[in-house]
Amino acid sequence: MNILQIDHLGIAVNSLEEGQAFWCDIMGLKMAGTETVAEQKVTTAFCPVGEAEVELLVATQPDSPIAKFIEKNGGRGGFQHVAFRVANIEEALAELKAKGIKLIDEQPRLGAGGCRIAFIHPKATGGVLVEISERP
Repeated sequence: MNILQIDHLGIAVNSLEEGQAFWCDIMGLKMAGTETVAEQKVTTAFCPVGEAEVELLVATQPDSPIAKFIEKNGGRGGFQHVAFRVANIEEALAELKAKGIKLIDEQPRLGAGGCRIAFIHPKATGGVLVEISERP
């Protein structure tokens, strides 16, 4: 698999204001805009850090993966996933499947910013939710 770099770190937050209070006001990151991805029931905000980003994730529905993550975490947000940018997502998924890796997404789906994304199941990674991402 041709991993190009860490694309972003996904941080679940209860609200964008809560996320901004630390990541922007304290850490000094600049928010580059927000986007709602209805299919994933999430609003995202990306804060660039060099060539990577911190992605703040806010649930838009109580049954969304982010809402469930926050609920499991005692109502607090926190580190939710790491995303790796790959050169070709279809090749990366085929390689993972050939190695017998359990996937959440067998096929790429559309993510924020027009990226094509897929998630590897945490059971295959030692408990870490891993996303692979191909940028347009």
